[in-house]
Amino acid sequence: MTWIGLILLLLVAAIAGSVGQALAGYSLGGLFVSIVVGFIGALVGYWLASRFGLPLLFPITIEGQTFPLIWAIIGSALFTSIVGLLTRRRPAI
Repeated sequence: MTWIGLILLLLVAAIAGSVGQALAGYSLGGLFVSIVVGFIGALVGYWLASRFGLPLLFPITIEGQTFPLIWAIIGSALFTSIVGLLTRRRPAI
């Protein structure tokens, strides 16, 4: 993979992670965290899609690497929601 391909893949992952965090209503961090959340979301989303026999929605192929954008956004939102529920501060009683 070339540097341009890697940068494009990181950019798509950052967008998927940012949109997933926005849908969840909880932000885990900045640009690098969004990239990580995007890749984790792609793994979670792809796993869920294959588990239930669902097709890849809007896959983006960059230099032979397929990135399932819609499932990455769904997986990112799910991952962010779970992390947000586990780490959100609760009011003191």
